[in-house]
Amino acid sequence: MSEVASNEIRMPDPENLIVSSSPHIHSNADEIWKIMLWVIVAMLPAAFAGLWFFGLQALRVMVLCVVFSVAFEMLWCRIEGKPVLGTVRDLSAVVTGMLLAFNLSAGVPWWICLVGAFIAIWLGKQVFGGLGSNPFNPALVARVGLLVAFPKIMTTWVPTRQMLAHAGKYTGFFDHSVVTAIGAGQLDGVTCATPLGVARNAPQVAAGIDRFAAVDGHQAIWNAFVGNVGGCLGETSALALLIGGIILISLKLIKWQVPVAYIGTVAIFTGIVHQVAPGMTPDALFHVVSGGLFLGAFFMATDMVTSPMTTLGAVIFGIGCGLITCLIRIWGGYPEGVSFSILFMNALVPLIDRFAKKFPFGYKALERGEAI
Repeated sequence: MSEVASNEIRMPDPENLIVSSSPHIHSNADEIWKIMLWVIVAMLPAAFAGLWFFGLQALRVMVLCVVFSVAFEMLWCRIEGKPVLGTVRDLSAVVTGMLLAFNLSAGVPWWICLVGAFIAIWLGKQVFGGLGSNPFNPALVARVGLLVAFPKIMTTWVPTRQMLAHAGKYTGFFDHSVVTAIGAGQLDGVTCATPLGVARNAPQVAAGIDRFAAVDGHQAIWNAFVGNVGGCLGETSALALLIGGIILISLKLIKWQVPVAYIGTVAIFTGIVHQVAPGMTPDALFHVVSGGLFLGAFFMATDMVTSPMTTLGAVIFGIGCGLITCLIRIWGGYPEGVSFSILFMNALVPLIDRFAKKFPFGYKALERGEAI
């Protein structure tokens, strides 16, 4: 008996055990600030595209949004008695500021950046407990909040420098009188429509005539792909956003299933609707390269905190975002539906995770009436 006792497996004293939440194994390679830094790097192509097409106005908006976001983050930490630089060093406030700027027109007044940063940091992030506890993407919370509060400012778009230099080629985006005034140099400021806005307001014409010719031609599609269109400064260039998305996917910082399911759903749904009723909406390629689809699919729907954890959940999430985006764009009262669709699906993430949860290896469900 003594020999058995000496070889007995003894458990640690429960009083000496430290109980903590996961993760229990940490990797320095996955530090938050490093992840955020790579996200910033992935956003640089879109930032440079914004500077190229909109000039110093875009730089002004980006700088203001980042500075205000970091300032509100520091102020919250000060009020809460936390280290002021504690959460600022992880660069999450910088990422939020850049995403906020990407969701604004280059022509917005400075105080819109201030209000947007306040909504994003305080109401979209910190009020829920800070980074990792927010159920919604902070930048999208700010965009929707600003859109509801200041709809006219948030839907007033600045044309690109190329559009102003060759206004006669973009008559579908300007009024005829505006084109004439631009040529005469009689205007101090000019606004324009976005491709989605032009498609939404395209007049009903006789059968057999393409009512979306102004935005659905080869040149118009190319302009939307490279970014030579009006709109939010960070969502106009699908090419730049695609480059950034490839960077994130290659570094395995986002689940590729989310953008693929999102963009694929929009392409399939709008393609079917266009084939059935060509006069209702432009074709699939137009919807894929126009508006904020690439920005939302690669940079906001893939947020680690507000998106599902499993592969199946990511696919469901992306399909849901795509369907809601299409419904709003085609039949809703707003030309764009990306922001609303992602926020709506953010609210469903806990249910999606529960539905798509994985079971441990060897798990076997009990039959009805079977004892445990």
